Amino acid sequence: MPPVLNISSYLFVPLTDTQALRESIRSQAAARSLKGTVLLAEEGINLFLAGAPDDVRAFVGELRTDPRFAPLEPKESWSATVPFGKLLVKVKREIIRMNHPHVKPSAGRAPSVDARTLSRWLDAGVDDTGRPVVMLDTRNAFEVDHGRFANAIDWRITKFTEFPDAVRANAASLEGKTVVSYCTGGIRCEKAALFMAEAGVQNVLQLEGGILKYFEEAGGAHYEGGCFVFDEREAVASDLSAINP
Repeated sequence: MPPVLNISSYLFVPLTDTQALRESIRSQAAARSLKGTVLLAEEGINLFLAGAPDDVRAFVGELRTDPRFAPLEPKESWSATVPFGKLLVKVKREIIRMNHPHVKPSAGRAPSVDARTLSRWLDAGVDDTGRPVVMLDTRNAFEVDHGRFANAIDWRITKFTEFPDAVRANAASLEGKTVVSYCTGGIRCEKAALFMAEAGVQNVLQLEGGILKYFEEAGGAHYEGGCFVFDEREAVASDLSAINP
């Protein structure tokens, strides 16, 4: 097993003390020599960190002692070296920017489908009700170019703030189908699914845990290529190994 543990995780949860959290999280992560990025906003937390396995898992354990972060379930992958140059802990307006503040995942999650169920549906081409299943990629175009689910819808957006307009322009093409939104780790497809439901798109689900969780639980079935990650590894394969180790 390579010596460096990489984790990614997010949680939509109301936070009113982001500045204080920024200092405590930065102190805890630095004390364990972790590198990567932690984003905090009133809507929750989003993190990508790497380091020695014991230190990474100890940090997560400390973070979970705050009841608000107890549900965090980091996705793990491994690399030969730390793929981040430094540690950044930032307070932002949103942990994933959409510019639609009425979309509040912390107030209620979008319906989801787990990796194994999705793989079974894609084998059949339909969900358990017999409705055709389509995959909708909510990532930026350059990420999609590294790999995607076979025959996935790709609206070639260049940033996530373009997604709402793309929905409005293409909603009619989704009628009569079960739409599964997906992204790298789940954060974008969760907001995307909520926005689509509010926009009147029916039968929308998010892929629980995104591509990384799908790789972990279902392997590479129905997926073509790798998954772009925002660090020096560039992308990971379906076995979660670094394509650019």
